[in-house]
Amino acid sequence: MSAQVQDSFNQNDIQAKSQDNIPGQPSESHYDNESDSASEDMPLDEGKKEKSRKPSSHPFRQQRLKAYNPVLTAKTVIPLLIAIAIIFVPLGAAMWYASHNIEDFSIDYSQCENLASSEFFSEIPSNYTTFHFKTSSLTNVPKYSWKLETDNSQPFEDERKVCVVQFEVLNDMKGPIYFFYRLHNFYPNHRRFVKSFSEDQLNGKAATLNTIKNNVGQNCQPLSNDNQGRKIYPCGLIANSLFNDTYSSTFEGVNGTSSDYSLTNKGIAWATDKERFKKTKYNHTEIVPPPNWFKKFPNGYNETNIPDISTWYEFQNWMHPSGLPTFNKLALRNDNEELKAGIYQINIGLHFPVLPYKGQKFIYVSQRSVIGGKNNFLGISWMVGGGVCFILGLALLVINFVKPRKTGDVNLLSWNQEKMHRDEQSAGLADGTTTGFEKSNS
Repeated sequence: MSAQVQDSFNQNDIQAKSQDNIPGQPSESHYDNESDSASEDMPLDEGKKEKSRKPSSHPFRQQRLKAYNPVLTAKTVIPLLIAIAIIFVPLGAAMWYASHNIEDFSIDYSQCENLASSEFFSEIPSNYTTFHFKTSSLTNVPKYSWKLETDNSQPFEDERKVCVVQFEVLNDMKGPIYFFYRLHNFYPNHRRFVKSFSEDQLNGKAATLNTIKNNVGQNCQPLSNDNQGRKIYPCGLIANSLFNDTYSSTFEGVNGTSSDYSLTNKGIAWATDKERFKKTKYNHTEIVPPPNWFKKFPNGYNETNIPDISTWYEFQNWMHPSGLPTFNKLALRNDNEELKAGIYQINIGLHFPVLPYKGQKFIYVSQRSVIGGKNNFLGISWMVGGGVCFILGLALLVINFVKPRKTGDVNLLSWNQEKMHRDEQSAGLADGTTTGFEKSNS
């Protein structure tokens, strides 16, 4: 018996050894040796945390932030609407009053070259003018007239027309006084127009042709260079379409008005433009003017006539495209003196064509209020919004009295009922009793 047992043990040993020696399969001792050597070669880093792809359990990451969902009832909505009306209507009325008190006037001189006489001053048609003065009335209306003159100092014949405008100020206008030009039916918010400029050029850098032509996002296409490969400065559609009508910087007193009124272009640009617009580092041999500037620079650039855009405030204003087809651009200002009542005259050089695209151009003289320039829409919109809230609040109040609606009980919500049912079950189990729901099921 012992011999048989010994033989069986020997056979088992032989089978185990044969299994251990199967080609391509490591033995257990091999794994043990590898694990032992690995444990000896690699020191344990007990302080290192195990990496995990489990997302953070932070309430923000898991969208479990606390939230408040108010239950809108008549008792909360009606007072809220009335409160909004009480706040909005007076504020809107104050804004409208401040805007309404601004004195201003505008003159459309688009047709001056066609309607004005070259021999005498003629009255400007009433539909070409707007005005608002404290002393104006149906019988006290300011007078506006114009005359077409010629400036022979201009080298190009079609640039010699000058529109001389006389306007009447009915009463003293307190300063500061702002002089704007206004364009109508001009669309500067077109995508190709808005993006057609070089920020590097405006910053004074000598940008390469590749930069101004192929820059992603905004570049000067289709006005980057001329036929000879020279860079256009300043390049792009915005600069090429620069508004170039000229205005005399003095309102000359005429017809019994003894004093003149001086204005300046200092301070008409944004304060931040000082950091944006810099004098260029280009050499005059590298660049050419935009195509529409050829009358201003008929022989191109030289060492002395390259425009310094860091002090060209009219250009800086133009490089901020407006979002609407009718817009004002500040041209002149006087911050200290009031404009006395009287008749004044201003000379306007006619260089910017608007009739080919059925546009209009105006001069606009205005004051400033606590809310900025004249804008009746802002105050009216606040009053309308407050009025709508008041009407809705009043309507809800009447409906609540005439046909009241029982306020909803949050306990009847489905998820609250389920919670109540679970609470009843747990309470019944704790007391050793069953709920009515369980009894009915049984």
